[in-house]
Amino acid sequence: MDDKIAGSDVEHVEATRTGAVLKVPHVEPPVWEQRETYGPSGLKGIFTNKYVTCCAAFATIGGAMFGYDQGVVSVTLVMDQFLEKFPEVSPDASGAGFKKGLVTAMIELGAFLGAMNQGWLADKISRKWSIMVAVIIFLFGSALQTGAMSYGMLVGGRFVGGIGVGMLAMVAPLYISEIAPPEIRGTLLVLQELSIVTAVVAAFYTTYGTRFIPGEWAWRLPFLIQMAPAFLLGAGIPFLPYSPRWLALRGRDDEALQVLCKLRALPATDSRVLREWFEIRSEAAYRKEISVERHPHLHDGSQWNRAKLHLVGYLDCFGKGVWKRTHVGIGLMFFQQFVGVNALIYYSPSLFATMGLDYEMQLDMSGVLNICQMISAFWALWGLDRFGRRALLLSGGVFMTISYLVVSILTGLYQDSWASHKAAGWVSTAFLLVFMLAYGGSWGPIPWAMPSEIFPASLRAKGVAYATMSNWLNNFIIGLITPPLIQNTGFGTFVFFCVFCILSMVWAYFVVPETTGRTLEQMDQVFQDNTGEVEAARRSRIEADMARSVWQDGNPGAGKLAQDGV
Repeated sequence: MDDKIAGSDVEHVEATRTGAVLKVPHVEPPVWEQRETYGPSGLKGIFTNKYVTCCAAFATIGGAMFGYDQGVVSVTLVMDQFLEKFPEVSPDASGAGFKKGLVTAMIELGAFLGAMNQGWLADKISRKWSIMVAVIIFLFGSALQTGAMSYGMLVGGRFVGGIGVGMLAMVAPLYISEIAPPEIRGTLLVLQELSIVTAVVAAFYTTYGTRFIPGEWAWRLPFLIQMAPAFLLGAGIPFLPYSPRWLALRGRDDEALQVLCKLRALPATDSRVLREWFEIRSEAAYRKEISVERHPHLHDGSQWNRAKLHLVGYLDCFGKGVWKRTHVGIGLMFFQQFVGVNALIYYSPSLFATMGLDYEMQLDMSGVLNICQMISAFWALWGLDRFGRRALLLSGGVFMTISYLVVSILTGLYQDSWASHKAAGWVSTAFLLVFMLAYGGSWGPIPWAMPSEIFPASLRAKGVAYATMSNWLNNFIIGLITPPLIQNTGFGTFVFFCVFCILSMVWAYFVVPETTGRTLEQMDQVFQDNTGEVEAARRSRIEADMARSVWQDGNPGAGKLAQDGV
């Protein structure tokens, strides 16, 4: 080993370590400093990284389960067979608006709790096995909804199913971000949104067809069908690889390198794989040292203190060096909901009714609305890594604002006389479709993608949990307030959402940075935190120690590095 190293251009560099000078071998720039890509970005990139793409696509089945549950509600709530079984939500029932909103919103409340618990669970038992736990809970909730015999049982089933949905929607983008190469990470994360909106369309047209079935199976069958993808996902979990970043956090460095080689379809001798492995390990070591400094009394190895350390991690997301990222994660999901997309998905028939469309046309245009979101999600597969997150958020916000502004004006003018102003009704409908196209290519996929990119490895699960909790809490609020908002304000509903579209653009312009093309370990530079002299010195020392260990006999990849002439 020493002979091979001596034959290469090895220098000594100085690293500061608590005031002393530590001499370590210098690692040449081709491996550690000059970044080579794994291949092309965007759609072309996902076809050259087939294994990662397959793993990511399979993980997004969890997103499909969430999307299906969203889409199944809009038609179900207006089915005669459903209203006959649950008269509490029929239009002429007392308090129907609130009860209708509660049926819709209970899945979001359950999902809020599910996302909150998935943060520590994904850290404890791994990303992939926490998906299995979520699948089991979701299946139980789906069974309750399918067999619901009372309004209370239906609401309870949606709450339990929501817990599973929240866990799945949180961990899928987290897992994808940790296995994906940086060039196609955004594209793969769009698969989550694409999975959601495709399932929304599938659910809508499933219920659109089953409404012709006489009896209760008109609405029970759609609830039963959603269990099929859950069984498929559960069966495939054992075959998914672990996240290499989770393995590094657990100290399983050898296994992390093996998984990374499999995910990149490259040998351990490849400089790109070794560089990424080095960065993953150094980031894990850096964050562990920070945690030991902040919470020294919790690192004695006891079970109780390990559990407390998981809980403290949630508070650390608001601490120095991380709070900006937590703000971005929570804020993205807040505005994703308060621009009103789920109001359109859940209550599109009711909204189209305010524009003078008859019952059949309300359902038809609701289906077209969902298809528009799916089409734009396909576009985002191509555009997200090409144009960047920030540019799409701002441009999407512009078109969304214009759309709501037009709809607000026309609805305000003609909501009481649509019969004599049918052209205005169709213009309003058209601009709602424009809104959905703009949303589906910007504020739809990006809030799912960015939170899983921006947090450090040790806090990523907790940070993504916060962002997902923000999604579900605000989704719950929107689901609850939209029916009375439509009923009591009419065109004011669109004004309300238009204001939040404007606020979302202002906030994104001043707060959201660009993450496209950056590795997960480069987010300190993106957010300009953890880049002071003390942090830089600590990182230099960790990286120097780790670089020296690479050259030691018995270290994974050391011999390979020497063979590469590094």
